[in-house]
Amino acid sequence: MAESLSQKELEAYLWGAATLLRGLIDASDYKQYIFPLLFFKRLSDVWDGDYNEAFADTEDEGYATATANDRFTIPEGAHWNDVRITSIDVGRALLNAYQAIEAANPERLKGVFGSAAWSDKAQMPDETLKNLIEHFSTHTLSLTNVPEDELGNGYEYLIKQFADDSGHTAQEFYTNRTLVHLMAQMLEPKSGETIYDPTCGTGGMLISCLAEVKRNGGDARTIGLYGQELINITAAIARMNLVLHGVADFDIRNGNTLHEPALIERDRLKTFDVVLANPPYSIKKWNRSAWQSDEWGRNFLGTPPQGRADYAFFQHILKSMDPKTGRCAILFPQGVLGRNEEVEMRRKLIEIDLLECVLGLGPNLFYNSPMEAFVLICRSAKPSERKGKILFIDAIKEVARERAQSFLKPEHQARILDAYQNFNSQPGFSAVVANKDTLAQGGNLSIPRYVEKAKTTEGRDESESLSDMWTSFEDNGHHFWTEMHSLIEMFDGLVAEEKSHD
Repeated sequence: MAESLSQKELEAYLWGAATLLRGLIDASDYKQYIFPLLFFKRLSDVWDGDYNEAFADTEDEGYATATANDRFTIPEGAHWNDVRITSIDVGRALLNAYQAIEAANPERLKGVFGSAAWSDKAQMPDETLKNLIEHFSTHTLSLTNVPEDELGNGYEYLIKQFADDSGHTAQEFYTNRTLVHLMAQMLEPKSGETIYDPTCGTGGMLISCLAEVKRNGGDARTIGLYGQELINITAAIARMNLVLHGVADFDIRNGNTLHEPALIERDRLKTFDVVLANPPYSIKKWNRSAWQSDEWGRNFLGTPPQGRADYAFFQHILKSMDPKTGRCAILFPQGVLGRNEEVEMRRKLIEIDLLECVLGLGPNLFYNSPMEAFVLICRSAKPSERKGKILFIDAIKEVARERAQSFLKPEHQARILDAYQNFNSQPGFSAVVANKDTLAQGGNLSIPRYVEKAKTTEGRDESESLSDMWTSFEDNGHHFWTEMHSLIEMFDGLVAEEKSHD
């Protein structure tokens, strides 16, 4: 009987596959090959475990095959072992197996293996694929050897490693898990609820909500997880991630959430109890003209400027909340709080009383970016004691940094969560502000306007953060933004010129 793998052994085994590709392909492309192979191996080993258990009980091959196919169907000739014995055209054999498995499991596995160029021998020669297959064959990934939660953790480890290794692609591929965990705690997902991420990446936020329900003793089997992701391979990884975490009820779609939202119910946007997201920041290439007459009614706050689609994603999320139980947590760049171009949309947001909390976070919580980020919490129906009010939390110092990575320690999360749940003012940390007072500030949501910094004995601010400087810039008004647009356009021009020379 194969031995169980410890978490450390599992992680070394998974990363060992990636090291076989070093120097052969770009690090950002590892995921296209490693994840589908891992998933294929897992499916085959779980299928074998179900088959062997049923056959041991009955010695009936037909019954054992039918039992194994109850979980996932693996058609004849499409098992890991069938590909392993292939000596030539290995990529084609893998592709054929993937297509056969997807066709046999259309509801759960359609498109799950992605669209990598498996049969392109110049990109992925037979020798490389054989090495990868033999590496994965060194361990049995059955449920007995590697339970779902353990493999899911290993999968998350691999996602993080790829984010570390791939540099510029990390932001769209991976969000700091300590921050995601905090967002899940603030939203308090419960058994029986539906959870949605409109820019779901590899599914980490959905998984975190699932873990939060389990942590609180809820029945995770009653949760429905939904998402949409622009990049095909990333959407495929999200589906694999959910399956490997043992999730049965999920629906991850591929496509552009703004241009063509995929989760529709009765000719309307499907709504959810919990929505959380880390949308792409300030994208410029989006269909603004279509948004002005959006068929799904997502322009109820207004039409964002062409160069910044943040409030388009914001309105999509608000429109996707259940009108009674809906709540959301959105990770945004700091400019969303006070930019002049979006002032009318912010005013309307405050007036309809959806915004519940503005949480400011410390710097360097994102890969390759020193910026400070913010989480906006909204709720379709606030509790009576919170109506007409917004909680501002300045948690810029609630962050730790080790090995060039920033993260939130449990005590940081606990302090922030306590302030949010108690919805109270704490000098130098949080402030409950009436909507009318925020509107009197022109709808500006910059935290330093409402939460005063703690003073040192010399009477100075204890720290001067990027948030403080940002707010000072905003107060300069139109001139600042004119200069910023000029700088951005100049930078874009330089980048375009450099690419043209390449």
